[in-house]
Amino acid sequence: MSSPIPSYLVRIADESADREACFVVRKEVFVAEQGVPEDLEYDAYDAGADTVHVLAVRDDGTPLGTGRLLSGEAAAAKTGGDPAVGSLGRLAVTKEARGLGVGAALVRAIEDAARERGLAAVDLHAQTHALGFYERLGYVAYGPEFPDAGIPHRAMRRIL
Repeated sequence: MSSPIPSYLVRIADESADREACFVVRKEVFVAEQGVPEDLEYDAYDAGADTVHVLAVRDDGTPLGTGRLLSGEAAAAKTGGDPAVGSLGRLAVTKEARGLGVGAALVRAIEDAARERGLAAVDLHAQTHALGFYERLGYVAYGPEFPDAGIPHRAMRRIL
């Protein structure tokens, strides 16, 4: 007998407790699991006015995943200066929630936030092992592979 799939909610992380939960997930996934140095994981964009954090939580409030959208000047620094393109980043899903659709729900919530801000496209830097995940969501890779925090990445974009 299989255990039931937990239900979850994806929301904009408005409150400080929500943002703290986002950082807990990122620390678990990027720092603990993948060995990204903590000083590289958190940056000035985390508290920026043009930053939207999204959070997926189980019914009991347990955080399952997070991601963020940068727009404006913050995104322009990552997307080649185009003000119509947002930057999706820091997408992380806890081990227990992988395979449940949490990552895709987070990406769609970030895309919705991008549309609300009038953005025409979303760029991201995908770890190469995750290219297929993003391709299934409509993202197209471009440019050469590059290292970020010692992990191979490719740039990807989706027109909204």
